[in-house]
Amino acid sequence: MIKADTIEQAASQIMSNAAIDIPDDYESGIRAMIDIEKGDLSAFVLEAMLENWQAAREDRRPMCADSGLPRFYVKSGNEAQIEGGFVALEHRLRRATAQATHDIPLRPNRVHPPSRHDNNNNVGINAPEIEYSFEPDADWIDITTVHKGGLFGSDFRMLFPGDGIDGIKRFFLDVLFAFGKRGLACQPAIVGVGLGGSKDTCMVLGKQAACLRTVGSHHPDPQVAKLEKELKILGNKTGLGAMGFNGTSTVVGCNIEIGYTHTGGMPISVHCFCLSSRRASARIHADGTIEYRTDPQWFTPYHRRNSIDWDGADAIKEQA
Repeated sequence: MIKADTIEQAASQIMSNAAIDIPDDYESGIRAMIDIEKGDLSAFVLEAMLENWQAAREDRRPMCADSGLPRFYVKSGNEAQIEGGFVALEHRLRRATAQATHDIPLRPNRVHPPSRHDNNNNVGINAPEIEYSFEPDADWIDITTVHKGGLFGSDFRMLFPGDGIDGIKRFFLDVLFAFGKRGLACQPAIVGVGLGGSKDTCMVLGKQAACLRTVGSHHPDPQVAKLEKELKILGNKTGLGAMGFNGTSTVVGCNIEIGYTHTGGMPISVHCFCLSSRRASARIHADGTIEYRTDPQWFTPYHRRNSIDWDGADAIKEQA
């Protein structure tokens, strides 16, 4: 039985980890960009990012003053037993959010839309968001927090089958130009693309691709993985470098997630994670032990299953 107190403990810790500690995969991606960035100002920004992250780690303070909109992704093993059930889990995640806002501290960004009233704790109606996924043959729960801005850097378009791959590439570049030139995205970013599904599913897939996949990972479908590589190369040829200065550092990683869609359309969403890339995960085992990590491990073979029944036989191995 996973105790409610343990859930709150883990949630509080990953809130701090996400706000302060840059994930290793993202930092490694930025360091690799520094070696090839030719734009002087862009290279200066990349170096300044590394210095800022180091200062945040040493001082145990958030790496960015705008701590985004905290949200949670919960992956539950099918055999997991939670004290008080999922209602108790959600209560503890909300408590951890409010406490973290005060203790870390995080900027209280959540307001009531018409009145602009702020509860000063990042908790309110439908806040923080909690999304769920499940995993067979497991008795643990994974909790991931993502602190992502909720204003700009995301867009949607309904393409048609005739637009093809060229249409996908065109819209991808449209988004990067539109937000990069206007200062509405903080690049270099992990860029997530949602392709297919219904309109709402498409947006969800794109955000998950940006926030829950690591830099250097590739989709297990070879056709999708090939497109990820092509979009990353295109994105870094826009002439926009770090924070919009001239350069080649726009996309540190491009991740695509897909969903089967209506035969008459091809919805696409593009989401730019920011240069803080705040995410952290915890796995809580049935015996109460907690493992902390920065890879959410959200997109499992079961999550991407393509069959009616599931026995693991239809899983495509992750591309190296």
